[in-house]
Amino acid sequence: MLRTTCWTARMQNVLFYGRHVDEVTERKAQIQGSEDAYNLGVGATTYPEEDQCTPRKDASGALAVSDAGSRMGQRHVDECWEQRTNRNSTRGTLDSTYLTVNVYFKTNPPVSIGGWVVSPIPEVGLTFSPFAVPSSLEASLEEFAVLLADSDSLKLLSLANKWTTRGRSDRTQGVAFLLTCREFIGRFGCVMRAREWDSDTWMSAGKRRPIGIRHVYIVYLGEHSGEQTHQEIEDTHLSYLFSIRAKEEEARASLLYSYKNSINGFAAALEPEEASVLSGMDEVVSMFPSHPKRWSLQTTRSWEFLGVEEGEGDGKEHRTSHEEESNNTEKESLLNKAKYGKDIIVGVLDSGIWPESRSFHDEGMGPVPKSWKGICQAGDSFNSSHCNRKLIGARYYLKGYEHAYGPLNSSNDYRSPRDRDGHGTHTSSTATGRTVYNASPLGGFAKGPASGGAPLARIAMYKVCWPFKGKTLAEGDICMEEDMLAAIDDAIADGVDVISISIGTKDTLKYSDDGIAMGALHAVKRNIVVSCAAGNSGPAASTLSNTAPWIITVAASSIDRDFSSPVVLGNGITIKGGSVTPYKLKNQFYPLVYAGDVVEPHVPKNSSAGQCLPGSLSPKKTKGKIVLCFRGEGLRVGKGLEVRRAGGVGFILGNSLANGNDLPIDTHLLPGTIVAAKDATTIYNYIKSHKKAMAKLIPTKTVLNTKPAPCVASFSSRGPNALEPNIIKPDITAPGLNILAAWSEASSPTKLDFDHRRVKYNFDSGTSMATPHVAAAAALVKAIHPTWSSAAIRSALVTTASTINNLGEPITTDTGEEANPFNYGSGHLQPTRAYDPGLVYDASYIDYLLFLCSAGYKNMDRNFKCPKAPPSVSNLNQPCLAISSLKGTMTLKRTVTNVGQRKSVYSASVESPNGFSVRLDPTVLVFNDIGQKKSFNITVTAIKGHSRRRNSNATSEYSFGSYSLTDEFM
Repeated sequence: MLRTTCWTARMQNVLFYGRHVDEVTERKAQIQGSEDAYNLGVGATTYPEEDQCTPRKDASGALAVSDAGSRMGQRHVDECWEQRTNRNSTRGTLDSTYLTVNVYFKTNPPVSIGGWVVSPIPEVGLTFSPFAVPSSLEASLEEFAVLLADSDSLKLLSLANKWTTRGRSDRTQGVAFLLTCREFIGRFGCVMRAREWDSDTWMSAGKRRPIGIRHVYIVYLGEHSGEQTHQEIEDTHLSYLFSIRAKEEEARASLLYSYKNSINGFAAALEPEEASVLSGMDEVVSMFPSHPKRWSLQTTRSWEFLGVEEGEGDGKEHRTSHEEESNNTEKESLLNKAKYGKDIIVGVLDSGIWPESRSFHDEGMGPVPKSWKGICQAGDSFNSSHCNRKLIGARYYLKGYEHAYGPLNSSNDYRSPRDRDGHGTHTSSTATGRTVYNASPLGGFAKGPASGGAPLARIAMYKVCWPFKGKTLAEGDICMEEDMLAAIDDAIADGVDVISISIGTKDTLKYSDDGIAMGALHAVKRNIVVSCAAGNSGPAASTLSNTAPWIITVAASSIDRDFSSPVVLGNGITIKGGSVTPYKLKNQFYPLVYAGDVVEPHVPKNSSAGQCLPGSLSPKKTKGKIVLCFRGEGLRVGKGLEVRRAGGVGFILGNSLANGNDLPIDTHLLPGTIVAAKDATTIYNYIKSHKKAMAKLIPTKTVLNTKPAPCVASFSSRGPNALEPNIIKPDITAPGLNILAAWSEASSPTKLDFDHRRVKYNFDSGTSMATPHVAAAAALVKAIHPTWSSAAIRSALVTTASTINNLGEPITTDTGEEANPFNYGSGHLQPTRAYDPGLVYDASYIDYLLFLCSAGYKNMDRNFKCPKAPPSVSNLNQPCLAISSLKGTMTLKRTVTNVGQRKSVYSASVESPNGFSVRLDPTVLVFNDIGQKKSFNITVTAIKGHSRRRNSNATSEYSFGSYSLTDEFM
């Protein structure tokens, strides 16, 4: 049966999920300045030396602390302000003023700090009401918007206030202040600059222009005309900078990237005023700042589970039994037809690659495809000889990273395409790795042949992700937008066929402000398939990234393999656990304790006490015991390390409710296992009800063919689509939990600095791991159908996905609830069916421009003019459809292209969403040739008075259904 399946969803208000400040946190907002500086805030107030207001120091040399009631209190501040005002009035000018503010954020009742009244607004952040100021100054703080970006940092979006300075009675001078966030400093806030000017005469008076901190802005100019050389393109880009900079050398120094290949634009370090001037130019299509910390990496039995047998890399398939061979027709058909992905080029944007891995050997491979135009860029511990006929290209990009964080620390990463992290090596080998026999991680688990999905495809690495400054590799990498856009631009010019991007963000970005979305749009115009991670912010709703409809957005799910390491309690109860630690305990019971009961005296007795955070456990209370630790703050492997530091012999890692039943495995530094949330509660209750609780940990065994599988992983980001609710995301789900693949030999399996173990293969989990599975499947389909558009390949993968697990029942989430399209899109990837979908829903670059017109983006391509009445966003020709806030009736159009048998007849069937009626017209489509197109209408009507199923995770209502087009002759 050839079938195309689509889901219909009704969405009323898309929910945006945020976090709240739930504890007292100190943040620092710094407004840096010149020699004429003062400091107004929670401590002593610092003035220029000549003001005679220098803060007093105590005997130790520390600044004396003052507040409104101390010797450097309000009266003293008044005197200094009077001095300052008089001095400035005498000069007749105002100097650039810079202010340092130490702000204490808390959600308790409003407090007064240094005369500032702080009032919290729980869902937004904080606001400052008008505050007491020196009598010589009247001030009102009109707006202070703060959004909590993540658990560690606050974004100070904008602070705009007007001040009126009253000098002598015969003279009044108006002053305007603009305070804007310029740069984030670690987890402590952001740098801001206060620009001061007379609102009427600042420019004409020729006052000294304050120099602020420059941010990187990406200036997007659309498409290249194809008439300029690369040098002419760069000169054109520089001309924009020459127009806002007095000195040519300054303009050249500010240019980080000139995008010369497909993407027309550049990245430059600019002051906001300069950016404002550029953004107003007619030639500029869009312009947006690059944000540090916005994008990050989203961290193989899996291919066998998907139905693609692991091959030897030379066209021969590996067989495990006669029975398996006899049932392998579809597998042989896909891999043999695709020639194992031969000569398809997959570009990977990631943390680099370990070229010596056996997964990237080129034995038996033919010459590099003539279509390849890329390079092998040399750098630290990497030269052209590290590329071969498998790894045919490698580049690295760090101009944006170094502008934000300073020079790369060579002890933390290589200034080259070489991978120190392991993530890029893992994703690359998942997609295209050669077959390596007897591959296994530390401990020898899952030993056997490891292979990528397209083992004869070529790989090109574009290293764009680098370590967080001052953090360990285990805490993640950062990927700068300007660096990624440069990589995509090069990948298009280099000649890649597929791009895999295991990078995501927690922010909801407009398409015009999204570097990956804009770069991917240029890629799909050239029929390059782009596969991107949905993100690891689940299970909360509307947490997706990479939501552009021309991107394949990939969710993560499990496979049918467990690494079983049960816990046996002293009362005889056995609890399921998972682990791949190579360390074992003796087959005996050990004392079992809850981490919160064995902490040091200084550790607060709250929920975090039971999370085994660094330095929290008492060695006296922990030694010789198994410790129950809960997930939450900190790293999973870090919790085990804390138990080992305190003398514990082993540990049990308990999921929180948000983590559900997922059991992500780690190569811990001591015996340990992870258990589901409900089982962790059982263990906790056992400990609390027994004075001498005991437990033993059973050594790990690999278990295959587990059921049910797949299940959607709890961490996998969910829909609905927060940016455009009429586009369903994710598109598809693929294996992303406990995936075994190649690893960097410069990194330990835990990535912890003090873990000196080294492995060639390692387990990892995340939508990062799911993304290269889809990229590899796209490569196989591309190998069989080289002329298909990226949209056609996307359609083939989506319409052949399955919503049924290996029990023959609907796919569930990790908690056992029935999953829906907001969890998995159209379903679980089935590569063996994707090469012969029967029908495809094609879409062109123009179709995507029309979509952008409908969504309110009018000038994304200067050569394309939006029609006065563009089609509905829901009318974009793709398999899935969504209608937001439908109250009456809407009719949508879809067009399918026959890519199956020349003569075929397809009949329509519908499973209407609850509370809606759905009708297709016509219900029969007759095709007489390959490539022939047929259109049909889908009419959706809301049934009045019908009660609809309420989504348990949101306040809105959603209904899901499907329609199928089935070939009657199959």
